[in-house]
Amino acid sequence: MDHVNVIIVGAGLSGVGAAAHLIKKSPNKTFTLLEGRASVGGTWDLFRYPGIRSDSDMHTLGYNFKPWTEAKAIADGPSIRKYVNETADEYDIRRHIRFDHKVQSASWDSAAGHWIVTSALPDGSNTSVTGDFLFMCGGYYSYDEPHRPEFRGESDYQGQVLHPQFWPEDLDYRGKRVVVIGSGATAMTMVPSMTQNGAKVTMVQRSPTYVVSRPAEDKIANLLRRWLPERWAYAITRLKNTTLSGYFYRQTRTQPEKTKAQLLQMATANLGEEMVKAHFTPSYNPWDQRMCLIPNGDLYQAINDGDATVVTGDIDTWTTTGLRMTDGTEIEADIIVTATGITLTVMSGIQFDLDGQTINFPDTFTYKGMMYSGIPNMAHTFGYINASWTLRADLTAEYVCRLLNHMDASNQSVVIPTLRPEDDNMPTRDWIEDFSAGYMRRMMHLFPKQGNDPWCNTQNYKLDKKMIRRAPIEDGVLVFSAESDAANSETSVASPISRVA
Repeated sequence: MDHVNVIIVGAGLSGVGAAAHLIKKSPNKTFTLLEGRASVGGTWDLFRYPGIRSDSDMHTLGYNFKPWTEAKAIADGPSIRKYVNETADEYDIRRHIRFDHKVQSASWDSAAGHWIVTSALPDGSNTSVTGDFLFMCGGYYSYDEPHRPEFRGESDYQGQVLHPQFWPEDLDYRGKRVVVIGSGATAMTMVPSMTQNGAKVTMVQRSPTYVVSRPAEDKIANLLRRWLPERWAYAITRLKNTTLSGYFYRQTRTQPEKTKAQLLQMATANLGEEMVKAHFTPSYNPWDQRMCLIPNGDLYQAINDGDATVVTGDIDTWTTTGLRMTDGTEIEADIIVTATGITLTVMSGIQFDLDGQTINFPDTFTYKGMMYSGIPNMAHTFGYINASWTLRADLTAEYVCRLLNHMDASNQSVVIPTLRPEDDNMPTRDWIEDFSAGYMRRMMHLFPKQGNDPWCNTQNYKLDKKMIRRAPIEDGVLVFSAESDAANSETSVASPISRVA
């Protein structure tokens, strides 16, 4: 059985970034990446639906060590996939990746002081690798099972039914009538893209979503790149964008009504009052659910050109030729796309155990949003829901390198985030708070809990930079040992959450 210092699960944006950070900051560490698919890229390799693109700017979705140099800041899927692959090649990461290794289980062996990670191979066999430290970078949703509600009368429909997560790349939809069910980022992306390629598209939404239009190109970033060294221009743009997005998010929390009015005013300027009132005025406040970013107002343009329409309401039933809404509206369709969302998974659906005892993550508290109480030598990348994912991924990878280097310098081999006596009456809060999106709320009961600092998942980049990047490693919460004694430790994952609930 092969052994490495660090096992990284996932070779997408997070996993490739984690490997690059290790190479740069902990070059003495051996590592491998276990990737369930046959290629690099994760989300950006999986999704191939029309118009697939980032829903945030690439100066913050990109890595902090690799400047984004293309003119478009709101980038398409192929450009992002190219960026991740370039990173893998520049840092010679590809040779460390074990493709088609779909991780099934991770077991901590206290006696040996390492993880045993077992993967399924395409031929049906299993293979295992051991590692001193486990770094989970596999994303947060199921690649195999998207959220797909059942609709009454669906079996009666005689046209083609597709889900964006399993898009056939050779589909010809020119001249077709297409219905896209959904109002999230996927639907907002697909609708204008499909109209640009000759389809007539109807977006059917149960309720409206906030939509914000931004230029696809960041003029300031492009200007800075002309006059400054590449890394300086990138760093300044990144600071600008994180500062502005952080300010805007705080405004949605402190002045929601004012922010809502401003957003609706911008939409009205593009679509008119009647359209916005009927189809683009959500019942909730901004950032209570995820907002949708559209580049250059492309969705607005498709609607104004008459190539796209929006229907808001409940679907009564599917018919042989399309949909019928509860108000009796009939919508004809040659193709129906169910852009109905993703299914969240905890730790990529992997089965975890500590010396044979199953780890139940809802019974743990998160340590700084990246480690878990009672679980030794493991970190987990989970990005922001209100900012670019990679901002948090970079912070987490930096911290893991700093932690590993500290353990080497102090001759320690095991680290366990440990609940203290003063945490006994700590309040229990959801992993993600103040976010009512259905895909989150459906699964929050399966995620770790959070409480007081440092047992928190802040979703705040400014705070995280202080708590993760600048705070000392030795904080009285992380318990280090030179030998693996997790099985006998009072801080074992077996400790029930009820003692601090």
